[in-house]
Amino acid sequence: MATIDLDEETIDRLDRLRVEDESYDEIVTELISIYETEERTLFHSG
Repeated sequence: MATIDLDEETIDRLDRLRVEDESYDEIVTELISIYETEERTLFHSG
């Protein structure tokens, strides 16, 4: 698995998105999923 270095501001933003003991991996995976869903929606809408 790739390693990604995050700056302090990004970590702070991710911390505000965390629910309970959610890991950074879980948050990033969820954000990617949301992005991909929106991309498909825009692609199919024309």
